[in-house]
Amino acid sequence: MEFLTVTGRGRRYLAGLSLIIPLAVLPVVYAGPLEDCPEYTQYGVPGTIGDLLCRKGYLLAHDPVRKTPIWVIEHLTMERLDGPHKRSDRFKADPDLEPGQRAELSDYKKSGYARGHMAPADNMKWDKQAMAESFYLSNMVPQVGPMNSGIWRILEAKVQKWAKDRGGVFVFTGPIYLKDTDTKSIGTNKVAVPDQLYKIVFDPQAHEAIAFAMPNGKLETEDMATFIVSIDLIETLTDLDFLSELDEAEQMEIESQGVGKMWQ
Repeated sequence: MEFLTVTGRGRRYLAGLSLIIPLAVLPVVYAGPLEDCPEYTQYGVPGTIGDLLCRKGYLLAHDPVRKTPIWVIEHLTMERLDGPHKRSDRFKADPDLEPGQRAELSDYKKSGYARGHMAPADNMKWDKQAMAESFYLSNMVPQVGPMNSGIWRILEAKVQKWAKDRGGVFVFTGPIYLKDTDTKSIGTNKVAVPDQLYKIVFDPQAHEAIAFAMPNGKLETEDMATFIVSIDLIETLTDLDFLSELDEAEQMEIESQGVGKMWQ
């Protein structure tokens, strides 16, 4: 394992590098120091590769090569399940990322792919700034349209219901790029098209979790249960480490679960 020490706004940060990408193309920048986002890091961060961006409604790591998130963390609480702020639909390039290392609106235009939120806009009605930041393209991946408006939207609604029923959940979302396939891309900036998308929902009260890995394609909503997987599998596919702040034995138990109580 190689390590790179980088500096962000006066803070030194140690980033473990496991991807076969030249170090020179992996700068780390901050929209705010990681220490300013403690709400989202209570159970650890899945990885330290990429541009760490602390937002009002989420924390993410952005891949400047693929121009998509690596992971996004939300804390969906009872208080955040509703609010007065309507969906803005004001998509824009992330102002905290440099041109050439981010997706642009032109990349998605006539691409045949939807701008798929990883932290959903429907989870941001509680705050005007959170809603606006959810439409930054750093929070998006090129997603097949029927998936975006179909099974993925229904899954997001289920997550909201789990948060309401359980008093709050942590949600980890992001793309999966399979290592044995050629990665498609869109636009001048070559925004990578994921092979799959993952979503992990963790109940910190019951210490239960459920995880999904879905192909980025047209899927039937009634087949949702067939895409339930273990967190272990998602970690294998992404080289990430979720819930790392849990006791090791508990982490292993939770991450090895398949269909558990949360689905019942």
